[in-house]
Order: sequence, then C-alpha cells, then structure tokens
Amino acid sequence: MHTTKHIAVLPGDGIGPEVTAQAVNVLQAVCERFGHTFTYQYADVGAIAIERHGDPLPEYTLDSCLAADAILFGAIGHPRYDNDPSSPVRPEQGLLRLRKSLGLFANIRPVTLYPSLVHLSPLKEEKVRGVDFVIYRELTGGIYFGDKGQTPSGAYDHCVYTEPEILRIARLAFGHARRRRKKVTLVDKANVLETSRLWRKVVSALAAAEFPDVTLDWMYVDNAAMQIIQFPATFDVVLTENMFGDILSDEASVLAGSLGMLPSASVGEKTALFEPIHGSYPQAAGQDIANPVAAILSAAMLLDHFGLPAEAAAVRDSVQAVLEAGIATTDLQTGKVSRCSEVGQAVAGMVKAGVNVYETFKVS
Repeated sequence: MHTTKHIAVLPGDGIGPEVTAQAVNVLQAVCERFGHTFTYQYADVGAIAIERHGDPLPEYTLDSCLAADAILFGAIGHPRYDNDPSSPVRPEQGLLRLRKSLGLFANIRPVTLYPSLVHLSPLKEEKVRGVDFVIYRELTGGIYFGDKGQTPSGAYDHCVYTEPEILRIARLAFGHARRRRKKVTLVDKANVLETSRLWRKVVSALAAAEFPDVTLDWMYVDNAAMQIIQFPATFDVVLTENMFGDILSDEASVLAGSLGMLPSASVGEKTALFEPIHGSYPQAAGQDIANPVAAILSAAMLLDHFGLPAEAAAVRDSVQAVLEAGIATTDLQTGKVSRCSEVGQAVAGMVKAGVNVYETFKVS
C-alpha cells in the first residue's frame, strides 16, 4: 500500500550531514522499491544553527519538526563550545529543548552485534555472540529534570516520578517485548530509592493486567551493569529510568565494537526523533570517512515507526549483507576500507535490488 510521509531532516554538525545524507539515500531506495513517497524539510540545529541564526534551535526548525511525521537527526557539537564550558549558548541546548518541546519521553536503543563484526567487540567472542537487546530509557523525568540547587554548605538534585510517566514508557517496552522474545527486565534500585519502589509497583501491576504473556524480572542497577558485560546475550528488553538508562545504554554501546553501528529513537505521544548515538566527530567532518550505518539503522527504526516493518527489515538485511561483503568504513577495520558514501550507496543498492545480491557487492 502506498504511504506518503513528511520527514524533518536536521543534519546538524560535524559528520552529521554526511551520515544523514546516506540515510536519506537509503530511504529513497525504500520508496523506489516499495512505492512510497517521502518528502523532506531540512533545517539547522546545533552549532551550525548558532552560527547562522544565533540560536541552537531556531523557531523555523522547531516548527518543521512539529509539522513532520518524524524527525531524522544527525549530530550536534563543535570543539569551540566543548572547549568553552562557560559559553552561554551551546549546541546541546538545542537538542534538550527539542526533546522537551516535542515531549519525547522514551529513548530506545537497540544493541545488536553483527556476526561479521564480533571480533571488534572488547569482550570475548563467546560472550557477545547472539547479543540482541533493546534499552527503553525514560527521557523526561527523574533526577535530570527535578528541582536542583545549591545551599551555603551543599547542593541537591531531586528525583521525582509519577505513575503516568512510568506507565507510558512501560507500555511501549512491553509492547515491543511482545514482538521479540517476550522478556522485560526492569532495572532499578528498589532496595534504596522510593522512586524505584514506585517503578517496581507500577510496572508489576501493568505486566500482570495487560501483558501476562511477557515475562518480567527485576535487577538492581549495579547488578545490571555487571550482567551486561558478563552475560549480554541474556537480555531482551531492558526498561529503566532516566539516569540509569543514560549510564547503561552508554555502557552497552561498546559491545558492538563501534559507536558508528548503533541507532536510537526518542519517541513522544505525537512524533518521534531518530538519530545515531555517536557524536559529531568534527575531526572527520567533510572527509567522507564516517560510518553511516548507525544513521541508516536509525532510518530503519523510523520505518518501523511508520508501520512499515517489511521496509525496515529490508534496510537491516541490506546493512548486514553489505557488512558481510566486506564493505565498511575504517572504524570497522573490515576488508577493504570504504568511504561513507560508498557504504551508503551499497546499502541503497541492496535495498533497491530486493534480493540477496551478495556477490554483486563482494569485495575481492
């Protein structure tokens, strides 16, 4: 069935424009093969927006995002702001304001290790073989958004959660687990924190009432941090609060061997934003050497969000086939080193072909 969607594209800074361009090329290949129509509205965000408009999130950019069916995001950041922490206007402020303005309450990070890249993981092969889990992190509550301040002799950061905040992300996590291996691990610190006790109470009641077919288990955050390294293949869907999710998702990101491999989504009630987890990597900007796979896989998550699972699967299968063919950027150190644009073109070509054309792309 023909689908028409409008996508706001925010390439951002550093390598953001390069990897985002390849993700758009792959989306266009999806349109060509499956008969859809995607339109794109480009807008500035981050350091480039400060340079051009004096604001890391111009009103035009926010309006473009509000009018779109989804947002494809590149990366933000520039050394001149990193080296000046006292700067009153910073690129990161644009992303934080965007998340708040769009009500993006759930951050979703898949952690998948491709068989051809197992050797790149810092863990032993037997530890990471078969790793395929997803972290659902609550994104707009908790200690990062609670009251904070300093007193003459100290400081405070309040952590607050409500039942509705917990329920809305828990339903997403359980719904996704139902389409996977039907297991949710709630990560908390319920032996110490009242907010964690509320999480455990609310999530347990939801599981029993609405998702009896999904297995729920619990894990303290310190134990979870160890288990992600010791037995990462045992996890399916991990559900947790904001700060714990921030830390654990960064820990889990190293399993795949390169930050250039991992996509993410930030989902709200009305829209969603899709972005690679890596930063702007300004040292590589403009050199066509960045790894576009995380951006391309973020586009696959965008297709899932549009209710196009076959199209999303075609993108993921094409990525795997291209990597197995030895087409990869320098960070993966696999076979002949390819450029960012070459990897993107190979994935787009595979998507358009619609068949396993491994030999067509194989590097000799």
